[in-house]
Parts: sequence; C-alpha cells; structure tokens
Amino acid sequence: MRHGDLLAGIAFFEALSDSDRESLGTRLQERRFQAGQLVVKKGDHGASMFIVLSGGLSIFLPSDGPGEPVRLKELHSGDYFGEFAIFDDKPRSASVEALTETVLLELTREEFTAQLSRAPAVAIAIMSELSNRIRATNELLTQRAAKNVLSEIEENLSWSQRIADRIAALNGSWAFIFFLLGFTALWVLLNMPHSPIARFLPPFDEYPFQFFNLALAILVSLQGPLIVMSQNRQAEKDRAQSEADFRVNLKNEIAIERLQAELSAMRADSLQRLDVIERNLHAERIRHEVPAKKSRSAG
Repeated sequence: MRHGDLLAGIAFFEALSDSDRESLGTRLQERRFQAGQLVVKKGDHGASMFIVLSGGLSIFLPSDGPGEPVRLKELHSGDYFGEFAIFDDKPRSASVEALTETVLLELTREEFTAQLSRAPAVAIAIMSELSNRIRATNELLTQRAAKNVLSEIEENLSWSQRIADRIAALNGSWAFIFFLLGFTALWVLLNMPHSPIARFLPPFDEYPFQFFNLALAILVSLQGPLIVMSQNRQAEKDRAQSEADFRVNLKNEIAIERLQAELSAMRADSLQRLDVIERNLHAERIRHEVPAKKSRSAG
C-alpha cells in the first residue's frame, strides 16, 4: 500500500487533499520492531508520530511497583499514536510495545514542519481534527461517566431475549430440578399398567417411555441455544460494565491530574507571593535600620 493511500484512511489526515497526502507520504520513514521491543517509553521526550503499517502494538502505563502494567489499547494497521509530539516537546504519556513483528511509519517534527511551510492548508486541516478531539474530551469531562449500564441494556431487550434469559435462569435453579424430578415421577406413575391410577386413566406411554424420552430430547435441544444466547448477553453486559468502569476511572484520573496541576500552580503562586512579602519586609527593615545607624554614628 502506498503511504498516501494509508494516510487517506486516517482521521488525522483525511481532511488533506490528495496531493498533500502524497507529498506528506514521501516524508514518512519506515521503522521495524520485533515482538516485545519497546517503541516508546513513558517519560521520554519525543519529536515524532508513528503510523502502524503492519503488525500490532500495545499502549500501556508501566507499573510503579511490582504489579502488572495497565494495558490501555491495542493498535493495528492504520492506527497511529504520538501525534501530539510533533506539536510540543512534552514527555510521552505512555509506553508502547510491539506485540508482533511490526512496521511503523515515522513522521518527525522537522519533516512535518517542512510540509507545513510548503502547504499551509495542511495546518488548517489538522487543527480542525485537533479541535474535534478537544471538543470530545470536553464532552467526556462534562458528562456523567457513572451510569447503570446494566439497567440500560435490560430496558432495551426484546421479548425473545427476556424469555431466553428467564429460561436460562430457571434452568440453573433448584426449582427446575425439583420440577423435573416430580414430573418424571408423575409420568412414570401414570404409565404403570398395574398402578391404581390405571383403573381410571389407561397408560398412554408405557415403558420404555418413548414419548417422555422424546420430550426430554426436545427440551435439551432447546435449552442449549437458549443458555448460549443468555451467556452471550451476559458477556455483552460484562463488556459494557467494563467500558463504563474505564470511563469512570479515566474521568477520575483526569480530574485528579487537573486538581494536582491546580494545587501545584497555587503552591507556586503562594511561594512567589511569600517571597515578595519577605523581600518587602526585608527592604522595609533596612530602610528603618539605616537612618537609625546614621543618627547613632552622628551622635
């Protein structure tokens, strides 16, 4: 695949013209990584972004202690990361590791700046994409992340799905076991030729109870798909709950980072104010001490 065609499928560059994408594609440099090799390390200063040409990568936060790292996202062909590094000189916010043999396309800040000087329209297109991201982040911060996703899923279930869930729940209960045992005993009692009931109701399914075996076979054949349907729906609920928990944790982390930044700024401002006050008091003390020393020396 040509590099320009790959850029056309990336949201970060989709607003560019075909000629701009082709020109930018010629500035990309291929870099190869083996499975398990670290591509980007958290805290390092970067000046380039990467586009996945082939292979797979994992974005993670390294553990501060002996625990496992926090896996954030997996990247595959067509995905990209590190795009903010071409605009600022801030440390990398996460680490990236190659899961398989991977080929990346690297766009350095120098190459990107050279492309901007030749085609200023590229800057407008990319600024538009960045503004959309900032708007999405603001919406994430202003909306409530905590919600009862399970109740939302339950409310949107169809009648057939509700029936499948109730049957699956019944199959896994003691009530169903006692019902099946009681029904089996009653069926056998009704179809014994020498039982007292046979005087009033002739047996309709004598031993070996062929109709009863057929009914059990039909019941078992229906139970399997219904249980699998319910299990798939439970897995969907678990995924939705995990996504909701991730959004809550992400929002809390962003809020904590913002609070820490505000406290740091407040602390720096307080120290600056205290330093100014201390200097003023020192100057005021010197201003009063100098005339007093002069008067004593004159006397």
